[in-house]
Amino acid sequence: MRYVSTRGQAPVFDFAGVLLAGLAEDGGLYVPESWPSFSPAEIRALRGLPYPELVAAIMAPFVGDAIPDFRRLCADAYAGFDHPAVVPLVQLETGLFVQELFHGPTLAFKDLALQLVGRLFERVLGAERLTIVGATSGDTGAAAIEALKGRSGIAIAILHPEGRVSEVQRRQMTTVLAPNVENIAVRGSFDDCQDLVKSMFADAEFRHAMRLSAVNSINWARIAAQIPYYFAAALSLGAPDREVAFSVPTGNFGNILAAWAAARMGLPVARLVVACNRNDILARFLAANDMSIRPVEPSLSPSMDIQVSSNFERLLFELLDRDPAAVAPIVTGFRRDGRMAVPEAAWTRMRALFQGFSLDDAGTEAEIARLHRVSGYLADPHSAIGIAAAREAMLAASVDRAVPMIAAATAHPAKFAPAVAHASGVSPALPARLADLYQRPERCTVAENSLPAVEALVAAVAERATRVGIAA
Repeated sequence: MRYVSTRGQAPVFDFAGVLLAGLAEDGGLYVPESWPSFSPAEIRALRGLPYPELVAAIMAPFVGDAIPDFRRLCADAYAGFDHPAVVPLVQLETGLFVQELFHGPTLAFKDLALQLVGRLFERVLGAERLTIVGATSGDTGAAAIEALKGRSGIAIAILHPEGRVSEVQRRQMTTVLAPNVENIAVRGSFDDCQDLVKSMFADAEFRHAMRLSAVNSINWARIAAQIPYYFAAALSLGAPDREVAFSVPTGNFGNILAAWAAARMGLPVARLVVACNRNDILARFLAANDMSIRPVEPSLSPSMDIQVSSNFERLLFELLDRDPAAVAPIVTGFRRDGRMAVPEAAWTRMRALFQGFSLDDAGTEAEIARLHRVSGYLADPHSAIGIAAAREAMLAASVDRAVPMIAAATAHPAKFAPAVAHASGVSPALPARLADLYQRPERCTVAENSLPAVEALVAAVAERATRVGIAA
């Protein structure tokens, strides 16, 4: 399998190459040169596989022969998850299911990709050095740090928006004191953090001196490792002989892009619901082709407080018939003008499978309370928005009631305990292994929204990791 940039001006790589590259040198995102396809018979043959084996089978066409011991790495990656099914399904009502994606070490869906990606980085690097940079709206940072702390040859710097993540999210990052880890609280929004990461990649001298790579879902390996859990849910409910639909809490568009990829590979998906909070750019786009940037408003679901969804560029590439010459001016114009001029035909094609939904904070609290009252289920704010969107899609008959609707539960309710307790009257507890999280010492550096200031901090952690012998 070879990978090309959505903007067409970057080197072509194999899987190991795109893993290490992260963002393409032309500013685009890597995508498969061609999509693998699974026949109905091949999908049926996946039924009953343990989750690590399912991951190995689904990702095999993407990995090719780049990682000879890939199956063993999959087994290692999911051995520490708290639930034997790894991604269990819970039925809430007739036709409506929740897929719990939060049973990993940091209690968020990001663990499902990053526990594997961390091992892949170490396996591919050998004796070489790599500096990982990432922007997080809350969960990616903790999952990346957990996956990469203390790993040979790797330094990691994570940027988060100061004061705009939950206390549990922050502490899961800042209480990791390994010398190869740097947490940077940026005075700004997640979009500012994401722009700083992209600017570091655009700084060719810095990129090559630090040998930068990314853990955000701009890294194709992240998307590839999220595709298997959509297969797992659909197989549990009768695929390929039965269609399913998914509702996904959405910020940077990576998680629902993985659901689209599963459909592109042959999984029978009837509908994809893009569930947004008050930062509703994607819902507005799907309703009226209005992809226009507004100020980010802090919410009860901070991991979705995003206006610029990087992974949308990958889908846009597909909607424009994989024409990089068409993609590049639209994406660069978006950042220049604050509005993405998506051709009407491409927008119409997207609406054939996708629909949007948004819910403000009051609605989110009401949904958390309703869920607990009706079913006893405790959902964090992000998952509650996904569940509300799923139910709305079913009630509006945009999804056939005979088609099971699966909402992605993306975070453990204890990661957002104050919001959950305020809405439901029940305060969810952290697992025993995290019971002392609030007592652990923290280490974090506050930085202005300034590329030179952040680059200096990234260089410092790379040097520190090298000095103590973690990075080669």
